[in-house]
Amino acid sequence: MFAGGVGITGLHSHAAVQLMVVTEGQVELQDLYGQRLVVRAALIPTRAVHAVHGPGATAVFVYCDPDALLGRTLQDCFTGKQRDRLGAWAAAAGPAQRAAEAPTQDRVGQESLRALAGGPRPVRVGHPALRRAIDRTQSLLGGPVRLQDLAAAVDLSPSRLGHLFAEELGLSFPVYLRWARLRRAMELVREGATLTEAAHRAGFADSSHLTRVFHEMFGLAPSVVLRSIRWNT
Repeated sequence: MFAGGVGITGLHSHAAVQLMVVTEGQVELQDLYGQRLVVRAALIPTRAVHAVHGPGATAVFVYCDPDALLGRTLQDCFTGKQRDRLGAWAAAAGPAQRAAEAPTQDRVGQESLRALAGGPRPVRVGHPALRRAIDRTQSLLGGPVRLQDLAAAVDLSPSRLGHLFAEELGLSFPVYLRWARLRRAMELVREGATLTEAAHRAGFADSSHLTRVFHEMFGLAPSVVLRSIRWNT
């Protein structure tokens, strides 16, 4: 979770599911098709291209891993072409708008998630081989990670495992791997590592590589949010 100034970003997309709840000021979102909408809250699915315009505004941003139960639950709010449509993002987050009135930023995040995912929903059980592949990926992030090697370790063909990543997480394997490395790097920075140290330990070539991937997925420089983001898994 990150709480603070919204600012202005270019078009970008997340590997995480993002919930944004505006706490002060005005925020306008833009989707891939050029549609613009002023929102009080928005739920943005994985890989949905968008830009944010909110100079002077503040908001709470919650990023949920797509392989976690909460992330999967929020992903289920969208079907088909809705994933790319700005109106669908605002509509999906409608129940979370009242959370902006909560007294603290943590409460805003907690109450907005409760409003969206707190009701009874069927629990999707992920493929066990995909779960093992994800766990193995996490243990190998400091070095090279190849789909072929993961597939062999979980007794699937590379094509079948790649299909499971896309089907269950909404991400291709390369995108998921970049996200996993990025998250590991952010955790290391929060623990006190420099950007260069975090980049190498998370499997990036260097800090410039980490910065490029961060900007691709957040539309912002790492220095803006790295040390203040907290994860909701």
